[in-house]
Amino acid sequence: MPRVAKELTALDVKRLCHPGKGANKTYSAGGVPGLLMQITPNDTKTWLLRTTVGEVRKEYGLGGYPEISLAKARERARELKDKIRQGIDPEVERKAQKSALIAAQRRGLSFADAVERYLKAKLDQYKNPKHRQQWMNTLQTYAIPQLGTFLVQDIEVQDVLRVLQPIWSTKTETASRVRGRIEAVLSWATVHGHRTGENPARWAGNLKELLPAPNKISSETNHPALQIDDVQRWLSAVRNMAVMGGFALEFTLLTVSRSQEARGALWTEIDLENGIWTVPASRMKKGREHRIPLSSQALSLLSSLPRLPANDLVFPAARGGILSDMTLSKAMKRLHERDLRDAGIGYVDRVSSRPAVPHGLRSTFRDWAADRTSFPGEMAEIALAHKVSNAVEAAYRRGDMIEKRRVMMQAWSDFAYGTSHQTNIITLTGHS
Repeated sequence: MPRVAKELTALDVKRLCHPGKGANKTYSAGGVPGLLMQITPNDTKTWLLRTTVGEVRKEYGLGGYPEISLAKARERARELKDKIRQGIDPEVERKAQKSALIAAQRRGLSFADAVERYLKAKLDQYKNPKHRQQWMNTLQTYAIPQLGTFLVQDIEVQDVLRVLQPIWSTKTETASRVRGRIEAVLSWATVHGHRTGENPARWAGNLKELLPAPNKISSETNHPALQIDDVQRWLSAVRNMAVMGGFALEFTLLTVSRSQEARGALWTEIDLENGIWTVPASRMKKGREHRIPLSSQALSLLSSLPRLPANDLVFPAARGGILSDMTLSKAMKRLHERDLRDAGIGYVDRVSSRPAVPHGLRSTFRDWAADRTSFPGEMAEIALAHKVSNAVEAAYRRGDMIEKRRVMMQAWSDFAYGTSHQTNIITLTGHS
């Protein structure tokens, strides 16, 4: 009978060392025939199993010590021997599993990559540049932050709901478009062999059972706006946040820009010397370039911001990408809840009493311009990049008008910071 090796204890294994001369040294561990402890001249210890597979003598590595304990090494050795008795060559099995993993990885595709490939393949069919840009913006704003790292084959209904539910009631039209665009990307991924099964973003017989129909949702066309008299208190609270989302909110207020325009602002768009932010047509809702004169406060804010190497975003997210729309919305919600808790007031719309949202800051500016100043209404509309009559637009797009708008934006910033000057400002007096 073959000699049975003495079973080493955990303490024996710990004490084993290389004799100091020669190549690697092996010691029988016992407990499982062929289980060895191998020690290199520098006392690195690893586990080996020497055994016969079919007619071939083979050696399998079981891992290093002490990460793999004596008990774990014996367990692994027994598992390999069980497979061999079943006619399975562990090495062949391992190679097959590795090949399957590599094949799966090659088939696997993240949602972010699927969006990029889909857009490259399909966007040429949209002749309108504005439509192409809207496609990209909505997916990047709402879908990518939630689904970007997911493999398309792993995306399920609940994942799609996480994208849609926060905006389904408040931005119904946008949410409906996002759903359709997610469905299109996943459909493309299915046809190209990156996923199988039902499309989790499908409406009929799927999300229709989980979300209210868009036409049944009460439509409130006006975004809840910050009240004029709350602006200074709100801005003070924003500045105390000292986070990138807060800086973006402050900039949004001072420039009365849309959230997506402020969040996507690039340093290359901003002329600090002349105090002008030029938003390209590709990032504007109306598809036209928009120049915004920057107040002294806006320039001071920009000057205080860090500039990350190889990142042109003015307000980058923690991981370097664009801030999500939800980041600003959550920041405003927290400000409201904190003020409600501490002062019992909060920041709510005067008419609807709903908590103010980032887009409502534009309405606050418009109300301020109309109720508290003598600035022309058309000038305020142009500041908001709203559509105005051709005659008015022709007049206000002359180069000198940006300087007139600069006066208005400076007055707005002065008001927001509580340092209002009297130029074009209406002094309100009490009524007897």
